[in-house]
Amino acid sequence: MVKIVAVSLSDIAERAGVSVKTVSGALHGGSARMSEDTRQKIKAIAEEFGYVTNLAARGVRQGWLPLIGVVSDGLITSPFATEIVRGLDGAARSAGMAVFAVNHRSGQSIGSVLDEVQQFRPRAVAYAAMYHKHVALSDRLAGAVGVMINCREAAGRVTALVPDEEGGAREIVHYLLVAGRRRIAFINLPGILAGTLREVGFRAALEEGGIDPVGVLPAVRRSVYSDRAPSLVASHVEALLKSGQRPDAILCGNDRVAMEVYAALARAGLRIPDDIAVASFDNQVELASRLDPPLTTMALPHRAMGRLAMEILLAEQPEPPHLRKLPFHLVERASV
Repeated sequence: MVKIVAVSLSDIAERAGVSVKTVSGALHGGSARMSEDTRQKIKAIAEEFGYVTNLAARGVRQGWLPLIGVVSDGLITSPFATEIVRGLDGAARSAGMAVFAVNHRSGQSIGSVLDEVQQFRPRAVAYAAMYHKHVALSDRLAGAVGVMINCREAAGRVTALVPDEEGGAREIVHYLLVAGRRRIAFINLPGILAGTLREVGFRAALEEGGIDPVGVLPAVRRSVYSDRAPSLVASHVEALLKSGQRPDAILCGNDRVAMEVYAALARAGLRIPDDIAVASFDNQVELASRLDPPLTTMALPHRAMGRLAMEILLAEQPEPPHLRKLPFHLVERASV
């Protein structure tokens, strides 16, 4: 019979010539500071010894497991917002942690979801949303959530990482202006925070250029944008083409709106970008890259938000709550 000998942190520390705290930090994402060379040396020794973390014992000892919990507000059902989870997961693995998400379903209280997450004794908890919005949290919940991702805590009590919507709109409008476009319409997303802020940036950029917008029009018939709401895009494009000031560019609230604009312009016998340029927000790659011509769009900083969120959650000294806006990335394709 082969006798299995348990390997302890002390065994690894003795071989590496460092403290047990340093070994724990290297293997479990603790707060010990060390060089990358030391970290890799410790991990190599642990692998040589066949060390396996006893998660149950560790959780009892320090009160948390090497897990980051995510309250997912629709995030895991969105095909492009999952970049947030990828950013979180990549940074977590580098720190010897793992990420798990619990979805916040319609009609379910945020508190009950958070309680479900905390049953796993995570080191920290993030709240991530499918789209940029305000989220109201109670005092208890605000104290339990370490960072908001792609959303803002309504009272500003939790550090929030959000896309710079105004800045992104300014950048894409400047890009259209540099391309020689002067009659720009905006088919926007009504009733949501992203649409409101993008309109502010859109109007500011045109005002700086001394240009009036051709129009700012809602993409759907309802007061709040939804993919399932009755679309107004085709009728707006038809009206714009019949107007006395036909646009030479149409900015779209997202890539799905842009897809509808493409179809409406094709029915009218117009070519993109020769007759009218089209630009958008979000960069849903499976859609934007397959349109003909491929769509120029502003990519949301989802993966960067995930990586930065993990840095905030694992920081030794948490910063006071603040709002941080991350820039979009312009993806130039052939529609401008």
